[in-house]
Amino acid sequence: MESAKLQYRPSRSSHRSPNRNSSKSKSRIFCYTSIVFIIAFLCYVFVFSSHVRFSVKRKYGIVIDGGSTGTRIHVFEYEVRNGVPVYDFGDKGLVSMRVNPGLSAYAEEPEMASESVGKLVEFGKQNVPQEYWSSTEIRLMATAGMRLLDSGVQEKILEVCRGVLRDSGLKFMDDWASVISGSDEGLYAWVIANYALGTLGSDPLQTTGIIELGGASAQVTFVSNEPMPPEYSRTIKFRNFTYRIYSHSLLQFGQNVAFDLLLESLVARGHHQAPESVKLMDPCSPKGYPHNLMSLKLSPSSLSDRTRHLSSLYPSGNFSECRSASLSLLQKDKESCPYKSCYIGSTFMPKLQGNFLATENFFYTSRVHIHLVIMPMC
Repeated sequence: MESAKLQYRPSRSSHRSPNRNSSKSKSRIFCYTSIVFIIAFLCYVFVFSSHVRFSVKRKYGIVIDGGSTGTRIHVFEYEVRNGVPVYDFGDKGLVSMRVNPGLSAYAEEPEMASESVGKLVEFGKQNVPQEYWSSTEIRLMATAGMRLLDSGVQEKILEVCRGVLRDSGLKFMDDWASVISGSDEGLYAWVIANYALGTLGSDPLQTTGIIELGGASAQVTFVSNEPMPPEYSRTIKFRNFTYRIYSHSLLQFGQNVAFDLLLESLVARGHHQAPESVKLMDPCSPKGYPHNLMSLKLSPSSLSDRTRHLSSLYPSGNFSECRSASLSLLQKDKESCPYKSCYIGSTFMPKLQGNFLATENFFYTSRVHIHLVIMPMC
């Protein structure tokens, strides 16, 4: 029994027990090992947290919107957080600039488009730090004004633009300059609006539709539960949701082109109904309103057409007659509608559902209207 006790009690002699030395050695090893693991863990935490901290990357992107009445550049500054781009559409995250006229105005002189696009590119580079130029993508998307031109003329203008973009020092590929379809134009507007509203990635019935009034076309895009012909239907999958979207562009129903068509129809109808000595009425322009054609910066052919029409018309400012003339224009070719419902001409359109944003020229019209209403109160 005594010998068993000696294994656990310290010896009083100067000679230490081998078992005690072994126990201390094991304790030291355990202690050193623990320290090593603690250091390794701290290093891991530091490296991992540094990775998380620096996984937010600053980036830039540039889009040139080639509209019918002007060409705009939008410069985006955004962050990529853990692989997901996060945009700020406020003053800090977006700057824009516009030049007139639109690219389609250079149909007769395509080479003149280079100066217009060059000004936009310089603006873009001024708003992107130079060290980011080579990694900043720049894309040009032309819309309805260019869609109205022959494909050969479109390509000549685009090739001039591509030459400017190739030499910009920014990241560019030739197929990044193109004329986009009306369906794509409406779809892009729908995506960006619902992203900004925070409804992209939620119940499709909670999304917001878009009615966009441009200069040469109008886009209508919204989620619909109705059966749709494939040429009008688009599908988007985002997160856990699938969106079935109606998207269509009404070419020639943009504000400027539609107004030209309206003037043309008024002149044609007036010449059939009244002698040439009688002044024809333009019910959609206020009485005494002078049309400043030069401020519109139209192409020579468009300017000639509008001058000819306006010289034959006298502004009368009659709302009911303007509404009647406009409805006649909207219902043109409706008799040839091959679908169950065609609200505008022979174009298929399901019943509108949900909330809508009216953008582009609708915005400017509403702003002028509000100003006119408020002005007498000042």
